[in-house]
Amino acid sequence: MGDPAVVVGVDIGTTSSKVVAFDTTGRQLAGHSIGYPLDDPNPGWAEQDPDLIHQAVLGVIRAVVDELDRPIAGLSFSTAMHSLIGLDADGNPLTPSITWADSRASAQAERLRAAPSGLALHRRTGTPVHPMAPLPKLVWFAEQEPKLHERVAHWVGIKDLVLRRLAEALVTDHSVASATGLMDIHRLAWDTEALRVAGITEEQLPQLVPTTHVLPGLTAEAARATGLPVDTPIVVGAGDGPLANLGLGAVRPGVVACSIGTSGAMRVMVERPGVDPLGGVFCYALTEDRWVVGGAINNGGIVLQWANDALAPELGENAEVELLDLAATAPVGSGGLIMLPYLLSERAPHWSALPRGAYVGLTHGHGRAHLVRAALEGVCQQLALVLASVRAAGNEVREVRASGGFARSALWRQILADALGMPVRFPAGHEGSGFGAALLGMQALGLIPSIEVAADLVRIEETVRPDPASAATYAALLPLFSELYDALVPTFASLRRMAPSLPPEPPPTAPPR
Repeated sequence: MGDPAVVVGVDIGTTSSKVVAFDTTGRQLAGHSIGYPLDDPNPGWAEQDPDLIHQAVLGVIRAVVDELDRPIAGLSFSTAMHSLIGLDADGNPLTPSITWADSRASAQAERLRAAPSGLALHRRTGTPVHPMAPLPKLVWFAEQEPKLHERVAHWVGIKDLVLRRLAEALVTDHSVASATGLMDIHRLAWDTEALRVAGITEEQLPQLVPTTHVLPGLTAEAARATGLPVDTPIVVGAGDGPLANLGLGAVRPGVVACSIGTSGAMRVMVERPGVDPLGGVFCYALTEDRWVVGGAINNGGIVLQWANDALAPELGENAEVELLDLAATAPVGSGGLIMLPYLLSERAPHWSALPRGAYVGLTHGHGRAHLVRAALEGVCQQLALVLASVRAAGNEVREVRASGGFARSALWRQILADALGMPVRFPAGHEGSGFGAALLGMQALGLIPSIEVAADLVRIEETVRPDPASAATYAALLPLFSELYDALVPTFASLRRMAPSLPPEPPPTAPPR
């Protein structure tokens, strides 16, 4: 018998493209990444140069191909979701790549969400009506850039553009499409009402294909650039969120994948599409019989970074460690201090661009340690609200697997377990969508029987169990945390109305990811 087959996972992220080669035993053989900037030419805008991203993808594939001394069975793709690019008839970009972090369509999203059909649109398409999504962005273009809107021949996402250049196929997978707000997740077809709202036609969108769809090969130019044979199969792949579940081995119903990087997310795999009655969660496709239900939050590790910059700027090289040590000296519940961590607005489960951060319950007795701990607790309480929405959508939750930069902190790991009120398991090794993309590619190419093998390939390194007393404290505080959002919505709205007459707010300390 020869060596196990090798599939390369290509993950087109918000700040970099990463390419990792795995064999069918789950062993990582090679990996490279190339970064690129996230531009903000106007307040609230977050866009990128699609040509830079395409060149980065070619570069990282070439680097991995050069490192490997074995044939590659195929490429399989992951991508950041919600991107939007307008192309002319020849496939040239007329717009930058507008990313999920772009909030220029806030007014359009709030208007659509408040309309009688807003919740129905969310439940039909699986995508919350929020400025992150392509649907409100398309409405923004129709209203603010009508001439440009009329010139666009095709609207695509960043992976769609890369695949068009690699293989001359204008396709988008069901996973990425399920995050546009434009596809009916129950019919796996473009939604007529959503297209009408967006002011576009079905002919302006790529062909819908399953995530396991295989393109037969590369163009001659792409083969030269990557160093791969022309007949290398390309698996279209999926969105990075669903693939992150796969990469963590969270593929069976009831197993939740939780991540806290700069932002955060919580997703559970289900066998049929659907969202909760109040529209608190998204529902995105992975395969035709596997979907993820959950929610993303804007404010994860960025909250700790803000606390460092705003509350402890004098700390040196080990600022994060010192800050976490300081937070550990404050009691569970931060002495009755609650922080709403909405520094970069928020997504799940309210899906509104209105909210801002707030400390509530501040007294003379609170010090810096309480402020920092309350910030960490706020992030974990927000994830607890997302978990409640996942359950409200009718999903059993029996296990949580977590990954991300926060996992380096024993304190933060414990706060998460306590806030969720259940054990949290931390897998070793594969923490990414790249591994998920490779596994999906292996299934599509017939190299493994099913993506279910992911549950057996991922090894659990540590399990953190909740402290009963701490968990009870957080459970008692969660309703207060939730009520504060509703209580402050009128204030958030007033602040937005007043914004033009106030001095401009300072820019964020770092772009969201």
